[in-house]
Amino acid sequence: MNWKQKKHYENILSRERGFVKKIWGTCYTVCLAYPNRYRIGMANLGFQTVYKIFNELPSFLCERVFLPVSGDDAEFVAGAAETVSLENQRPVLDFDILALSISFENDYPSVLNLLERSGIPLASKDRNDKHPLVVGGGIALTLNPEPLADFFDLFILGEAEETLPRFAAVFSEARQLALDKKTLLLEAQRKIPGIYVPSLYAVNYSRQGKIRGIVPLVDGLPGQIRISSIKNINTFSTTEVISSRDSEMADMFLVEVNRGCPHLCRFCAAGNVYAPPRFRSYEEIISAVDDGLRIKKKIGLVGTAVSDHPDLVKICQYIVNQGAQAGIGSLRLDRINEATVGIIKDCGVETVALAPEAGSQRLRDFLRKGIVLNDILNAVRRLIEQEILNLRLYFMLGLPTEEEKDVDAIIDLVKKIQHTALEHTSGKRKFRRITLSLNQFIPKPRTPLQWCALANVQDVGKRIKKITRAFRQDRQIHVIADVPKWNYVQALLSLGDRRVGDILLAVHCRNGNWSQALKDVNIHPDFYVYRKKDLDEIMPWDIIDVGTSPKKLLREYEEAFSGHLSPTA
Repeated sequence: MNWKQKKHYENILSRERGFVKKIWGTCYTVCLAYPNRYRIGMANLGFQTVYKIFNELPSFLCERVFLPVSGDDAEFVAGAAETVSLENQRPVLDFDILALSISFENDYPSVLNLLERSGIPLASKDRNDKHPLVVGGGIALTLNPEPLADFFDLFILGEAEETLPRFAAVFSEARQLALDKKTLLLEAQRKIPGIYVPSLYAVNYSRQGKIRGIVPLVDGLPGQIRISSIKNINTFSTTEVISSRDSEMADMFLVEVNRGCPHLCRFCAAGNVYAPPRFRSYEEIISAVDDGLRIKKKIGLVGTAVSDHPDLVKICQYIVNQGAQAGIGSLRLDRINEATVGIIKDCGVETVALAPEAGSQRLRDFLRKGIVLNDILNAVRRLIEQEILNLRLYFMLGLPTEEEKDVDAIIDLVKKIQHTALEHTSGKRKFRRITLSLNQFIPKPRTPLQWCALANVQDVGKRIKKITRAFRQDRQIHVIADVPKWNYVQALLSLGDRRVGDILLAVHCRNGNWSQALKDVNIHPDFYVYRKKDLDEIMPWDIIDVGTSPKKLLREYEEAFSGHLSPTA
């Protein structure tokens, strides 16, 4: 490691609070990697939670590594410097375990980049007992680990708080008994729920390329990997562990308030993967808030259904009474009442994110969103009346059954929202801005819409341009949108099976050139992306049982396309 790189890491640590630096050589060692930039990884509570769990185990040491970005030392970015950990600046190859926390499918190519930079063979089958054990976890892998199956020795899926200590115990025992890697993996698969060793399972395909079955290669292994949610999340605290002035949300101390979602919108996986919905108690959250206020003056309340917490107003009021501010993500439209708006105003919130998702009521009903036009406009009125003058609106395009009139409905709804905002700022402070965020619908595993095909990205691109043109002359409305071609890649990585790993390998060899890589491999990506799946088809992710009945998902799918609404949860 060169001196510039060492100085760079020392500067990062000097701007952090809460990192752990144990003495090297006294513990089993874990290099925890986030396959993206430091500022993004350090804003991820899941990543920080794994760091905390490992370092609280007396016999384990956990250090971090991230991908370098432009702005770091030039030699480091160019790859001239070796990839080393942040805390003790040790090469990744020196660690017993390389654990990757993966939240987004678009980070998959970076996994291969990180392995190569670390000197670790990309394919699991090419590694020996001297290499670190390569372990993966995170929401993206829990949804569907198969595209990365050939590159990982082991996956730890679902919620980590109970599974990670059990894995650490099995790993410690295996090391004490001098077991080889193959035996360790078999022991972990047999003993620990939520563990998935892909090399112990074979995927069989039909002539049409569909999956015929995913079967264990060793007698006695489970036919499905079962994941269980933690029943009582009050038994542990999920908060920011390391505070960094260089993270994406550096001004906020992050506190998780809930897991799961009671609304079960048909496009969203959170309610199914993290079922049932669980809310931390007021007392536990306030304890975490008090810890955070010793460090920062703003608390970020994190969760998949923050606005559904029964004590949200009370929690925010407590934060305000301490002379601090609260940061809240997207608020559910039908949960915005006078009390909620009043308290978020007192918290210093200037911009509120709202997610109608669709412009037409027909599509909102299709998505099982559970809101109507009056919910949307009433929420806007309440926000504007409390002088919250910046709105961020989320809409999806390319939804199943979408027609041109549904695109026009987005334009109409945004104009109604703007008109409502202007009407209620007459004679008061001027309404500032609507940021209109347009995202293509990506079919996700574990949802009732998992059988759907991705809409043609060129068609979606045209619809994005139509909406952009509609507001081009309006300075109050700012439109932002995804690049459609990357939605194709995300859908491929979301819905793919193990064969997609060959595409990822080709992309890596082609230095990120997807167009050329897709020509190099004998795999047609449209098979995964643009093909509507058979309702009785075995999906790549069916090897994982997250506790949601496939029959329930199928029933919701059929009700969506029949036009009937199921009861709200």
